[in-house]
Amino acid sequence: MNPSISIIIPIYNEEGNLIPFFESIIRHCKDLHIEIIAVDDGSTDRTPDELSRAAKDDARIKVVRLKRNFGQTAALAAGIDHSSGEIIIPIDGDGQNDPADIPLLLRKLDEGYDVVSGWRKDRKDKFISRVLPSLFANKLISSVTGVRLHDYGCSLKAYRRSILTGIQLNGEMHRFLPAWCVWQGGKVAEIHVKHHARTKGKSKYGIFRTFKVVVDLITLKFFSGYLAKPNYLFSGTGFVFLILGGASAAFAIFDKFGPDRFSKLRIPLLLLAVFFGLGAIFLVLMGLLAELLTRLYFQVRHQKPYRLMNE
Repeated sequence: MNPSISIIIPIYNEEGNLIPFFESIIRHCKDLHIEIIAVDDGSTDRTPDELSRAAKDDARIKVVRLKRNFGQTAALAAGIDHSSGEIIIPIDGDGQNDPADIPLLLRKLDEGYDVVSGWRKDRKDKFISRVLPSLFANKLISSVTGVRLHDYGCSLKAYRRSILTGIQLNGEMHRFLPAWCVWQGGKVAEIHVKHHARTKGKSKYGIFRTFKVVVDLITLKFFSGYLAKPNYLFSGTGFVFLILGGASAAFAIFDKFGPDRFSKLRIPLLLLAVFFGLGAIFLVLMGLLAELLTRLYFQVRHQKPYRLMNE
């Protein structure tokens, strides 16, 4: 019988945390049918040895090794690809997430949700370097995506495998998965989870990670709103440029042949008209090209721009 629950742990240089963490997961999930997918994201310490030892001691632990450090999103994607459970539960391997919360996520999932996201309400991290940037990022992501969550950065979540089908993970996109799932027609809930201070190892996150989040958020907004209709974005902007170009040309003509009204402003109106006109043509052509690439994208991946109720 295939495992019904896959617990995926992206790991990078966590040699001191692994064995106690695995023991905690197994202890709190003893009544569940689980598999543990430990993804070694190019660790350079003794993490590979610790993982090999844990996998020998317990058949439920499966180790996936990446050739180098690809990042948390890639590690999560590798874990999902090598898992077989109907429910996917990512969790950090640093011991700050509490495995005791896994049954709580599952109970909430059974209420009819497709995603249950953890909220580290009482977070045990440094405020300036970790908590404050996270607060800013959470408000920004909620505002842009329209999916209101308090803690997008919490790795501890529960997903139904069916809702993740067709979602491609790149960059720092793992934190946006709840929003992706909502756009796929899924239902998302959020519950309080415990958070512990790190006792061993070193944090891999920093304040500059927030800038990566902003860049990926722009990409996310494009894919969510314009992936199936990119011409609306490019040609719509081109239409605005065309209006501005026409207005600049009209003012230039009026300035040339009308009363001496704009000469003191020293505005290169004709140059602006040419700039906006060329920009409009360029954007319309870009929209047509993007439309062609989008259609090829869906055809090559055999993906439909919709999801049925029973999928």
